[in-house]
Amino acid sequence: MPELPEVETVRRGLLPVLEGAVIARAEVNRPDLRWPLPDRMAERLTGRSVTALRRRSKYLLADLDSGETLLVHLGMSGRMLVSGAQISAFHHDHPAPQKHDHVVLHMEGGARVTFNDARRFGAMDLMPTDRAAEHMLLRDLGPEPFGNDFNEPYLAGRLKGRRTPIKAALLDQRIVAGLGNIYVAETLYRARISPLRLAGDLEEGQVRALVPIIRDVLAEAIEAGGSSLRDFRQATGELGYFSKHFQVYDREGEPCETPGCPGMVTRSVQSGRSSFWCPACQR
Repeated sequence: MPELPEVETVRRGLLPVLEGAVIARAEVNRPDLRWPLPDRMAERLTGRSVTALRRRSKYLLADLDSGETLLVHLGMSGRMLVSGAQISAFHHDHPAPQKHDHVVLHMEGGARVTFNDARRFGAMDLMPTDRAAEHMLLRDLGPEPFGNDFNEPYLAGRLKGRRTPIKAALLDQRIVAGLGNIYVAETLYRARISPLRLAGDLEEGQVRALVPIIRDVLAEAIEAGGSSLRDFRQATGELGYFSKHFQVYDREGEPCETPGCPGMVTRSVQSGRSSFWCPACQR
């Protein structure tokens, strides 16, 4: 499932084509994805200008001049692909239509934005922009990791007394928005904290260190274009390269990269999900 860096990478790739542009024609090729698509979706998008393209947690939000906002969630295999436009140094021609091109935005000027989702675990919705924060997928989200509301006192307050593992706490979208399994693993490795450690047992200095480490890991992943695992692609169709910099994630049985550490990366299962960590230096 794409995490914050992947979604932010897609947002930045879509910005030159969507923000400030007009949707000349919207093409909706099926009635549903994970959930039913909004009524009259093609009609409500056609002719509308995109006034801003934002991200909230793992969701893309395209504000329209109609007073509505298009919410997009990529799901497990969803891709937002740009064609017919100059992106970076390359011009991407229109490909032949594909079986799983479920929503296509034909932009004025000739560009095309295609939402392709083979597994249909993605989602789209339209909602009033001034009530977007109340949407069922957004209303319970915690602060953004790069925002001012996410800071050391806030995180210390949310973790205090919690008897859940620190990994589960950081994956809780009500505490901090956008983190997933990959970047929590990398964060805890850099912080030298075991994913099995109870959140409420962390020392004050460890909690303080988590905030800048989370931001550093996410910023590096965005700079690398995200992590290309399974189906993720950037809006240009290119791969993300942060996976080449994984220090623990998906490295079971390999030596720990901490200088002087004799440990090996191990995999544990927590709540049905894999945790990768070094028992020798993560305590």
